[in-house]
Amino acid sequence: MSSSVGANCTELKQNYDTCFNKWYSEKFLKGDTTPECEDLFKDYRACVMSTLKEKGIDKLLDDSRKEAPFPATEQQKQTDSSA
Repeated sequence: MSSSVGANCTELKQNYDTCFNKWYSEKFLKGDTTPECEDLFKDYRACVMSTLKEKGIDKLLDDSRKEAPFPATEQQKQTDSSA
């Protein structure tokens, strides 16, 4: 498994990757789509977002999203139109 964007996030990434790979191979591929590893993912994501902010990369990502936004999903379009 690879390292994370921040050295302080690598252990969290490895824990999440291990959990996800086990879930995917032992459950998802056998038809059980019940989510697992969500708490590990949230912890890892929070660490990554903090690291991106510390390095100033979050602003670059925000700018690039403004220049070339992702296409909205149908669910996002429905949410936006009801607001």
